[in-house]
Amino acid sequence: MAESTLFTGASRYAADFQGLIERAVGIASLPLKQLQSVRTSLQDQSSALEQLQRSFESLRSALDGLKNITGTGGYTTAVSNGAVLSASVGAGAMSGVWSVEVTSLGAWTSTLSKDGLPRVSDPATQSITSATSLTLRVNGEAKQITPASATLTALVEAINEAGLDVEASIVNVGTTSAPDYRLAVRSTKLAAVTIELEDEAGALLDTLALGSPATYKVNGMSQAIESDSRTVTLAPGLTITLLGTSEPGVPTTVTVSRSTSALSNALSAFVTAYNSAVDALDAHRGKAGGALAGQSIVRTLTDALRELARYDRGAGPLSTLTDLGLTFDDKGKLSLDATALQNAAAGGWQQLTEFLGSGSREGFLGWGSQVLEAVLNSDSGSLSLASKSLRDEISAQDRRIEEEQERVDRMREELVARINAADAMIAALEQQALYITNLFESMRIAQRMYSG
Repeated sequence: MAESTLFTGASRYAADFQGLIERAVGIASLPLKQLQSVRTSLQDQSSALEQLQRSFESLRSALDGLKNITGTGGYTTAVSNGAVLSASVGAGAMSGVWSVEVTSLGAWTSTLSKDGLPRVSDPATQSITSATSLTLRVNGEAKQITPASATLTALVEAINEAGLDVEASIVNVGTTSAPDYRLAVRSTKLAAVTIELEDEAGALLDTLALGSPATYKVNGMSQAIESDSRTVTLAPGLTITLLGTSEPGVPTTVTVSRSTSALSNALSAFVTAYNSAVDALDAHRGKAGGALAGQSIVRTLTDALRELARYDRGAGPLSTLTDLGLTFDDKGKLSLDATALQNAAAGGWQQLTEFLGSGSREGFLGWGSQVLEAVLNSDSGSLSLASKSLRDEISAQDRRIEEEQERVDRMREELVARINAADAMIAALEQQALYITNLFESMRIAQRMYSG
């Protein structure tokens, strides 16, 4: 509390006056303490809402994990020889088995700046040419390039920004103590590419090696397929990267299949997130309930969880979460029955995906998305609205606390000023009384002296 006026206390009643001030201010501060207590309660509620928000966001993330399982996340790839190739799946992937025989990894066309050009020992200050404009030609397509400065570093940057199918770099063909930095230009595609760089004096590059395409055979076909990249699309949504050549006649098998274990892991994550949300809500129930005990938001969120759990497709071998292996105990907690899930998966992946849906408005995922959107939407979700309402209440409470604090401070200042004045008056009267007392005492002493 501000104290612009201090009680100085000059009279012998100063301690009593100080106690009087403190008692009066203490009584006047009771409403302020009540306001501060309410503010603390509101802040506790706000913190509790933030925790519930995190719990439900975790639940939505777990639901998103299930959505991924219905897409590419539900597939697993197996490669019989990882030294020959690797495989990955994307949108549009399907189950299947492919055999791939890599007959050649191919090569990139590579060039190096000619001997006899100016020697470069510092690429940041020197170059192989002093020309400010050069012609870069790739497979006959020409482009003028203008380096930002007469340095080898700037020349490399200009070539890489030319937009042709080549990449430039710097290589030291000398020693560490006596470097000889050269310009190296390589094709970005596996093919026999002509790469030329010229200034006004003529050609600047020598071709070290002509490239060639990568070649591979699929599913036992006799004719090899050519590719200008080692990353190729083997099937819709299936990409392989060529890493090494196969032994003649020994193909590598690529198997893409649906993964029940991935579904089990995603469902386990969903169970954990759901039960965490139940625990977070249970913490605000009963006599020892948390900051939100008795608040309507607890009921609203509880209803949302029940709404999520009561999904019923109404048709087919899988219609409820129980059919998928998810069961509830008497406390509303979920658990996953692995055997029931295996039985559900035995019916085929199609019925699993039909039950789960696409995650937009179909199936359990669509249902869950809508339920959680009603809770978590940043504008209209029940949690967002409750949080906004609490923030508004806290702001209003802060204003009331500030106003009440100012009132108490003013009262204290006025009280201190009045008591200071009264204390000063009493101190003055005490001084006068002391003066008169001393005066009479002096007179009595004088009288005794004269009488004697």
